[in-house]
Amino acid sequence: MPPALQSREDVIDTLMLVVRRRGYDGASLAELSKATGLGKSSLYHYFPDGKDDMVRSVLDRLEGQMRESVFGPLMARGAPRARLDAMVKTLDAFYRGGREACVLGTLVLGSARGRFQKRINGLFDDWITAIARPLEDAKMSRSVARARAEDAVTRIEGALVLAGARDDGDVFRRMLRQLPADLLAPVKHARR
Repeated sequence: MPPALQSREDVIDTLMLVVRRRGYDGASLAELSKATGLGKSSLYHYFPDGKDDMVRSVLDRLEGQMRESVFGPLMARGAPRARLDAMVKTLDAFYRGGREACVLGTLVLGSARGRFQKRINGLFDDWITAIARPLEDAKMSRSVARARAEDAVTRIEGALVLAGARDDGDVFRRMLRQLPADLLAPVKHARR
């Protein structure tokens, strides 16, 4: 598509790919310009505050996608297992079976951490809260549901890192297949 015909949304989608693959520090303006097919002046037309504005736009898009495709189904009514399975299916597609990095994960590295930490932390917290909802609906205590949800996000992010390091998405897909059952496993009570 010629650069002049690209919508701002198309440009943001391209920027998201670069950010998830290169992180904030690795995504130079020259690389962002090349990836989008837009000159630097055209990028500044879309994003007057430069690279930070671009990343904020990427985070806005990502947040919208997560709220619609991940958080929404988790927070909806229905069987807890079906809601968790829907999340797994969405994550598998979004991360291309473990072949794509997490935008949030790449943005907590380097100089972006200080710039976007509050926003990133908020998105992770919302994700944990959304995962905890079907667990609470499955009659787990709020504290157990929250701890398991936090562990789930940790497993997802860790599996993405390992899959990227090995250039092998199998570790990510195996983790996703097992995750709903692990989340809904009966709570073991400590003996006194």
